[in-house]
Amino acid sequence: MSSEAIGAIADRYSAALFALAEEKAAFEAVETDLKALKAMLADSADLRRLVSSPVISRKDQGSAIVALAEKAGWSELTRNLLGLLAKNRRLFTISGVIDAFLARLAAQRGEVTAEVTTAKALTAAQKKSLSAALKKAVGKDVALDVTVDPSLLGGLVAKVGSKMVDASLKTKLQQLTLALKGVR
Repeated sequence: MSSEAIGAIADRYSAALFALAEEKAAFEAVETDLKALKAMLADSADLRRLVSSPVISRKDQGSAIVALAEKAGWSELTRNLLGLLAKNRRLFTISGVIDAFLARLAAQRGEVTAEVTTAKALTAAQKKSLSAALKKAVGKDVALDVTVDPSLLGGLVAKVGSKMVDASLKTKLQQLTLALKGVR
């Protein structure tokens, strides 16, 4: 299946979830659940395998993902979404559904999302400071989507829309290496 088709499927499910969350005034609960699931997917190869493997039966996928949601204490809307995705063999689209839902929510709040990659995890104070600095730069509230990539060595890479700031030590070292090669 093409990435465009997967994106279209994810967008339909996220739109339905968004409408239900709006109807039940459950945006915050669903947002918290989906951010937790996104972090779990990033951290667990087994969970990624569960949601993407065509070998695992829809019943087993559904049982496992709903059990995870119940154990995590997620809202009924989130549990129902995950169960429906598993039942319809669409669980592989969950990352797209999460991203599309969070983007819709950010747009409704007048926020933009900044994709930030750091060399190590940020503290709450660092996130707040970074968010404030980005807000000043773009003129809107900024929601951070932070991932950790130790290969950056230090610093961060921030992307807001089509703008990107690369303040990573890795890039600075690469630039220095290229500059030194040119000197010889």
